[in-house]
Amino acid sequence: MQIEVLKSKIHRVSVTQADLDYIGSVTIDENLMEAANLIENEKVDIFNYNNGERFTTYVIKGDRGSGVICLNGPASLKVKVGHQVIIVSYAMMDFEEAKKYKPTVIFPDTKTNTLR
Repeated sequence: MQIEVLKSKIHRVSVTQADLDYIGSVTIDENLMEAANLIENEKVDIFNYNNGERFTTYVIKGDRGSGVICLNGPASLKVKVGHQVIIVSYAMMDFEEAKKYKPTVIFPDTKTNTLR
């Protein structure tokens, strides 16, 4: 049996930009992507800590060290600059493997979106 489990989580980062006039996605600082074990084009769910919005998009690599968290396209309407969001991705795996699997969870500084 295969189940879907948490693979990666960036817990509470601040939205730095919201750009409606873009095709779509979330731009994430490359340092945060690497620390959270996320790759470009990976599907992610985003949970807005300020208003409860939840939505799905995909990752675009942002400039390393920039602290950028930019919601693009229609997703930009679900956030405001300064809102805190949680970004998560999942993986499918065998049930027994999932029992032993440890997801990557990071807790960046919420003011600068840098690693602590």
